[in-house]
Amino acid sequence: MPIQSRSLVPPALTGATATDILELAEAHQVRFLRLQFTDILGVIKNVEIPSSQFRKALQGDIMFDGSSIEGFVRVEESDMLLAPDLTTFQIFPWGDPAARVGRVICDVNRPDGTAFEGDPRWVLKRQVARAAELGFVMNAGMEAEFFLFKPTADGRPATDTHDVGGYFDLAPMDLGEDARRAIVDALEQMGFEVEAAHHEVAHGQHEIDFRYADALRTADNIATFRFVVKQVARQFGLIASFMPKPVFGQNGSGMHTHQSLFTAGQNAFWDPQREWALSLTALHYIGGLLKHARALCAVTNPLVNSYKRLVPGFEAPVNVAWSMRNRSPMIRVPERRGMGTRLELRTPDPSANPYLALTAMLAAGLDGIETRADWREPVNTNIWEMSFRERRRLRVDDLPQDLSEACDELEKNDVMREALGEHITEQFLAAKRSEWREYNQQVSAWELERYLAKY
Repeated sequence: MPIQSRSLVPPALTGATATDILELAEAHQVRFLRLQFTDILGVIKNVEIPSSQFRKALQGDIMFDGSSIEGFVRVEESDMLLAPDLTTFQIFPWGDPAARVGRVICDVNRPDGTAFEGDPRWVLKRQVARAAELGFVMNAGMEAEFFLFKPTADGRPATDTHDVGGYFDLAPMDLGEDARRAIVDALEQMGFEVEAAHHEVAHGQHEIDFRYADALRTADNIATFRFVVKQVARQFGLIASFMPKPVFGQNGSGMHTHQSLFTAGQNAFWDPQREWALSLTALHYIGGLLKHARALCAVTNPLVNSYKRLVPGFEAPVNVAWSMRNRSPMIRVPERRGMGTRLELRTPDPSANPYLALTAMLAAGLDGIETRADWREPVNTNIWEMSFRERRRLRVDDLPQDLSEACDELEKNDVMREALGEHITEQFLAAKRSEWREYNQQVSAWELERYLAKY
């Protein structure tokens, strides 16, 4: 039985015209429209326009200053056009019903209408097109964990948790239950098919899972999801954070990414005649992810703080390996087979730009298929408890230990550079190296406590 959508907008807008969107906006009393896009760091940006400008905007005639956006262009070439993807039109489920606010996700073009090579959404679309040329469609599902914190008395962010609940706990331990339900309600009204919502391992940590989709739609959904979570949390007097490791001694937040390739409507990762019922396509795809894992980290784990999550003892991977039976390697292959055959990349965290993260994952996997990359031996015992000799025998490498090391790996990886394009690669590395330099110049409370009186 098909799922009944609660969205104000029809669940499928494929083929919708500007006139269709204008009629929907009028029928639902949409007064303002947000033209949404992201910068290279994955931060949502938008231009908001009144209803008098809707027709102009939906025809792609709204221009903005690209020189003010992180990683876009220089002042002397600043004009950029927003080209709306009409299939992404949605209406926010909060605010005055008589003056609603809608949104549409946009691609970023140059004034002559050509695609801007620094637009993360365009970069993903280009990689999706490359996969299509090879006969593949990528489906993906991202599980973005987050924390809900209480702000300080003057409203500033803090890391005081609103509860002391643990994995799958219920109220009264889980005081975020009401906020979580409200988030789910808002997501459903925006067209999401939410599959589960629960408390995670750490105090104040939560997860809401929604149905997988093709790569581009999944990236759009994650960008929307992060915005909705923050907006609804604020309505409950809480601050939502997708920071990877906000609390010392607690599990960090991951963005485990389930992914598979389909060919002519069939799962290309499934082959019941082979060992593990995994096709050569799946195994070479895994080989590609292993081959490019260290460079991939710069994109999937893009903050200084990201590498404080990737440490032993907190259920986050630290090694380049794959398995079907445990969660210590970076790749896990769930038991399900048939059309549900997939792999789960456990490295990414929710601070990543979803467009660039999926671009990099897909590029690594496709390179593995094209070069027939070695998938190595699966590691079905706990890597954290292995001896050094055993890890070397199984060719278990280490993931980068910090952002600087990850950037070095990205810089020398031609496959990743080509997938992201030189513009984004150079701008991304410049931003991340600046972040690393600034971090290295800080004097932390840990250093003062450890060294101030001693030396």
